[in-house]
Amino acid sequence: MNLKDEKMATVPVGRLMLSMGIPMIISMVLQAVYNIVDSAFVSNMPTGGEDALNALTLAFPLQILMVAVGIGTGVGANVLTAKSLGQKNSELTNKTAGNAVFLGAVIYLIFLIFGLVGAKAYINSQTDNEVISAMGTEYLSICCVFSFGMSMFAIFEKILQAAGHSMCSTIAQILGAVTNIVLDPILIYGWFGCPEMGVKGAAYATVIGQVVSFAAALIFHLKFNKSIKIRLIHFMPSLKIIGMIYSIGLPAIISQALISVMTYGMNLILKGVSENMVTAYGLYYKIQQFLLFAAFGMRDAITPITAFSYGMGSGERIKSCVKFGHLFTAVIMIVGCAVLEIFAVPFSEVFGLSGETQALCVSAIHIISIGLVFAGINIAFQGVLQAVGSGISSLIISVCRQLLFVFPFALIFAYVAKNNVQMNWLLWSVFPIAEILTAVAAVIIWRKISVKKNLRFAD
Repeated sequence: MNLKDEKMATVPVGRLMLSMGIPMIISMVLQAVYNIVDSAFVSNMPTGGEDALNALTLAFPLQILMVAVGIGTGVGANVLTAKSLGQKNSELTNKTAGNAVFLGAVIYLIFLIFGLVGAKAYINSQTDNEVISAMGTEYLSICCVFSFGMSMFAIFEKILQAAGHSMCSTIAQILGAVTNIVLDPILIYGWFGCPEMGVKGAAYATVIGQVVSFAAALIFHLKFNKSIKIRLIHFMPSLKIIGMIYSIGLPAIISQALISVMTYGMNLILKGVSENMVTAYGLYYKIQQFLLFAAFGMRDAITPITAFSYGMGSGERIKSCVKFGHLFTAVIMIVGCAVLEIFAVPFSEVFGLSGETQALCVSAIHIISIGLVFAGINIAFQGVLQAVGSGISSLIISVCRQLLFVFPFALIFAYVAKNNVQMNWLLWSVFPIAEILTAVAAVIIWRKISVKKNLRFAD
């Protein structure tokens, strides 16, 4: 048993989860930096700032889909790699990593094609404003055409994490985020002799930051990831390995892709009430991403630790994974919810919004944030269910919290808000309602899986 395997098998779960989870949380939160930083800078452009912010809001669901496919594929490779390391199956470990890199290249080609031929139609499906359409198409096209940094980093990040090098992936993510932050004002506003590029500058800053993260992660992998040795033969696609990756990763992809579907659908519903509500919702969602992505980071620590324990047949460690996973996720969400409630107005003021849009954004923060604690419960359960091979059950939780319990209430409340503008706050209450109902469903699902897989000790 090598040092990393010994650590996964013997270090107390709470301490192990924190040591792995904190770098993953930082890494995931930094992914949220890209969109929020772009939004902050473009919203303060000398002219057309709020239109530019709306344009980025319309592009956001597709960007989330890109991240979902990349990270979901990485999650599948991560869990399979962690499990095979627990079983000391080095050949499966190396083949998994090689096939994951191959899949990363395929993902990039798909979004490259979409960026060239589909970006304009996608943006136009959400707006009739020609200025917003032009800005959104410009921004999204660049993000798709040069998305190779994003798709490949998503793979190498998870490979590093599976081998116990979470700090390396975090450093790579930090380097990319810092690059983006530095380049945003230079390219958007035209500082230091650069041409003023507006939303195009925001897009180029984003993709350059992603390439920096990928390059750093690749270097770290080659230098430190000695437990995973990818050779040319391992890049050869294997239907069996790909199937194993996506049997785990597909529910994770769909889970995060549902965020894209939900935000796209809500954009269409809110557009029928007012364009300002679309902007306010998009901005709030980007603000709360810091918390959601922090919870995703803890989930990404819960999953490989639980998968390793499941692979080695340790019931007590699985029980600890469930307990500490929910505890740490709850702490993240409770603290985050308090911060959002207290600083709702200052957060909204960063983006130079009009009075009506800012008021709607503050209202969204106060109401939607109530559901974040329940969202943490749901996200933690998703990580545990993925780890014990119940990806479909994990997917059901995602469908509940992002579709099944969202759109019916949203459509009803939108009808009410159209006829009484004073009731538009009802639309924000959709999200706490959905999270609470889903938390009840998640507890029921976990109890049934515990019995089915003889995991009653994990209740």
